[in-house]
Amino acid sequence: MGERNVRMASGTGRWIVFTTVLGSGMALLDSTVVNVALPHIGEDLGADLAVLQWTVNAYMLTLAGLILLGGSLGDRFGRRRVFVTGVVWFAAASLLCGLAPNAGVLIAARALQGVGGALLTPGSLALIQASFHEDDRARAVGLWSGFGGVGAAIGPFVGGWLVDGPGWRWVFLLNVPLALVCVPVALRHVPESRDETAHGRFDVLGAVLGAAALALVTYALIGAAWWAGAAGVVAGACFVVLERRRGEAAMVPPSIFRSKLFTAVNLVTLCVYAAFGGFFFLAALQLQVVSGYSALAAGTALLPTTVLMLLFSAKSGELGERIGPRIPLTVGPLLCAAGMLLMLRVGEEPSYVRDVLPALLVLGLGMTALVAPLTATVLASVDVSRAGLASGINNAAARAAGLLAVAALPMLAGMGPEAYRSAAEFGETFRRAMPMCAGILVAGAVLAWTTMRAPAAGTAGAGTGASCHPECRVHCGVQAPPLDPGGRAADR
Repeated sequence: MGERNVRMASGTGRWIVFTTVLGSGMALLDSTVVNVALPHIGEDLGADLAVLQWTVNAYMLTLAGLILLGGSLGDRFGRRRVFVTGVVWFAAASLLCGLAPNAGVLIAARALQGVGGALLTPGSLALIQASFHEDDRARAVGLWSGFGGVGAAIGPFVGGWLVDGPGWRWVFLLNVPLALVCVPVALRHVPESRDETAHGRFDVLGAVLGAAALALVTYALIGAAWWAGAAGVVAGACFVVLERRRGEAAMVPPSIFRSKLFTAVNLVTLCVYAAFGGFFFLAALQLQVVSGYSALAAGTALLPTTVLMLLFSAKSGELGERIGPRIPLTVGPLLCAAGMLLMLRVGEEPSYVRDVLPALLVLGLGMTALVAPLTATVLASVDVSRAGLASGINNAAARAAGLLAVAALPMLAGMGPEAYRSAAEFGETFRRAMPMCAGILVAGAVLAWTTMRAPAAGTAGAGTGASCHPECRVHCGVQAPPLDPGGRAADR
C-alpha cells in the first residue's frame, strides 16, 4: 500500500494508530512519572539532591538537544526505521535505568533514554502524516492526540502506584513489555516512508554544540562549577556562529527568527516552561517530603492540572484564535503565578481540599488559558512551509527551559545536598522557590503584553487540519497548519 493512501477503517490504519500511540506514549508516560519517584530513588541509591536533579535533567538534555536532528534522520533514512530504532533504544535504556546499581549508571541511562526519545517522538506523528489518506489524516491525528492525552492524565497515578507497589524501578521497566508489543506491530503493519527530496548534510556539529552548551551550563548550576559555565557560554557562542554560517542548512536556521512574533513567543515559552519545569520538580518532592503524601497520593494530587487542560484546551485554542494571543498569553501566566503562590499554603499535614486543590486548580486554569494559544501562535508566526521546524524549535526551547530551571532553582533557593531528607529544610527552601517561579511567569506575562500584536488567526501559519508538535499534544487542543510528513519545513 502506497504512502499516504492508508484508510482509517482498514486494519493497517488501526495498527498504525495503535503503534504510534504506544511508542510515543512510552516517552510521554516516562516524563510524567519520574518526578513522583524521585524521593524513593534518592533513598534507595543513597543519593543527594544533585543526583535527583540529574535524573530529571539527563533525559531532558539529550531530548532537547537532539529532537530536531531525530526528525531529519527519519526523513532521510525512513520514518518507520528511525521510529523503531528509537523505541528499541528507549526500551534498552529503560531496562538499564531499572537495573541501575548506582546513581551514575541511572543518570547515564536516563541520558540514553533521551536519545531514544529524540528518535521516536518526532517519528510518531510523522508516520501518521505520511501514511494516511488525506481524508482520514485529521481523524487519525485526533485519535493519536486523544489517547496521548489520556496517557498523560493517568501517568502520575500509574507512576505512584508502581513506586508504592513493586518499586520505583518498575517506572522504567514497564517500558520494556510495551516496546516488545510496539516493535513487531510497527515492522509488520506500518508502511515505510521517507522524504525523497531530502539532501545535504545533517547538522550534527550544531546538535553536539547545542547539547554541550546545555550540559555544561546545567553542570555549572548543579555543581557550582564556574569553569563549566564559562565553557557552556563558549559552546553556545560557537553554536550561534555555526548556525549563521550554515544558513538554511542549519538545524536552527537563523532566518526563522526574522519573524518578531516567532522570537517573542519563544521568549515567552522560555519563561513559562522554566517555571513549569521547576514547579513540577519541586512540588512532587514537597508533597512527599513535607506533606507526608505517598508517591501514589502525590501523583494523584497533581492530576487536576492535566484534567483541566484535557477538558478545556480546545476551547482555549478557539478563544485565542478569535481574540489573538496577547490576552491569553498575558492572563495565563499570571494565573499560573497565582497558583504557584497559593502552593505556599501547602506545608506539613495540609488539607487537600483547602490547601492543595485550590492552588492546582488556579495553576491548571492558567495552563489551559495559555498553552494552546502559545502553540498556535508559534505555528502562526511563520510561513506554513516552516510550521514543523517552528514547532520543533519551540519544543526544544521548552525542554531547555525546564532543564535549566531544575538545575538553577534549588541553588537559588539555597537547597543543600540533603535538603529533600528534611521536611523542615525542604519546606523552607520550597517557600523561597515558589515566588521565583511566579516571578518568571510574571516576566513572561509582561513580555507577552508588550510584544504580542498580531492575532494568531489569519496569519501565515494559521490554518488547518493537523496537530501541533507531538510533545505538545497534551497541552494543545487547537488545529495547526499541515506539516510535511517529517514535521520539517517543506522548503528545506
